[in-house]
Amino acid sequence: MTVAERRERDLRRAIRDIPDFPQPGIVFKDITPLLGDPALLQASVGGMAAPFADLGITHVVAIESRGFIFGAPVALVLGAGFVPVRKPGKLPHLRRSTEYALEYGSGALEIHADACGDGARALIVDDVLATGGTAAATGQLLAELGAEVVGYSFLLELDALGGRRRLGDSPVSALLRY
Repeated sequence: MTVAERRERDLRRAIRDIPDFPQPGIVFKDITPLLGDPALLQASVGGMAAPFADLGITHVVAIESRGFIFGAPVALVLGAGFVPVRKPGKLPHLRRSTEYALEYGSGALEIHADACGDGARALIVDDVLATGGTAAATGQLLAELGAEVVGYSFLLELDALGGRRRLGDSPVSALLRY
């Protein structure tokens, strides 16, 4: 078994399924056991950063809230700045916002208007790629600021929900696919 195969096996073992959360019929992928293991957390961060190491990333843009857990350390690994994308009303300065569709309704996101602009090379980071709506909305916000979305990095991807299709031509990486 290769190092990559062992890492994938160990990461999968640390993620538990929670049936019927947050509503009946949904199987939630609980990553908190993975987060509590320093070696697995480090392997996750390194694995999420690695595909983008040589792409000149200037900003890692992470989506509230679990994206922050991975975004800040990925930014450190890549030598990039960290930019939080938040739910409305959480950022104190001049903001740009967008609304987007969710599986269960709609949502909205905000970013500081001066977070990154022309010439910025952004990597969008989140824990899970599901339908892709949140990540696509974040990409839209970055484009409005003049930043280039170089790629997307996720801990895990739920293939059946087809989120990758909504993210355009930028590279998409997920350590685990379900």
